[in-house]
Amino acid sequence: MQLNGLRVSRETQERLQHFAALFQKWAKAINLVGPSTLDDLWNRHIADSSQVFQIHPKPVTWVDLGSGGGFPGVITAIFLAELQDGWVHLVESNHKKAAFLRAALRETNARGSVHSTRIEDAHAEIGVCEAISARALADLDGLLDYSAVWMLGTKDCRGFFHKGRDYLREIDKARGRWEFDLLEHRSAVEQESVILEVSNLRRLV
Repeated sequence: MQLNGLRVSRETQERLQHFAALFQKWAKAINLVGPSTLDDLWNRHIADSSQVFQIHPKPVTWVDLGSGGGFPGVITAIFLAELQDGWVHLVESNHKKAAFLRAALRETNARGSVHSTRIEDAHAEIGVCEAISARALADLDGLLDYSAVWMLGTKDCRGFFHKGRDYLREIDKARGRWEFDLLEHRSAVEQESVILEVSNLRRLV
């Protein structure tokens, strides 16, 4: 099996397929993603989310903000299971979604845990991390606000944020309040989308 042109092991493929089946089952009862995207689950959500680990395929400690239906946090945790190292802390304040995330991690033997709390309170539970991810949560300026408690004052923590066609405007807005190093990774799934890799975050105002 390949995702985004890269080979995926049979073990990881089986975990992803089990996750997809579980997702479809739970999505009938709770709103995990926009209903219009359910028919394209593999491309719109699983393949898209896989890009985060494919960009940064290291056994590190992740914090996934606003994990929702598990994208990209559960997908990263599934890939980490193959490495038998690294961990994903999934932060999701909605208790029904948090219950789904716990079931998904348990049934796929993925390397992660769920924190059913507000993002602003999560650092006290989690502590330090080396990577942060978020998808469809807030604009870049807002994401940096959420991430600052982990990223400020360290060169070892990076943010990986999915962004759509309006990402340049978001970058300009964020640079009014922050300094940061930036890499733009073109999406292999959505032509006008990117994953922004942010590091060396400093606050301006």
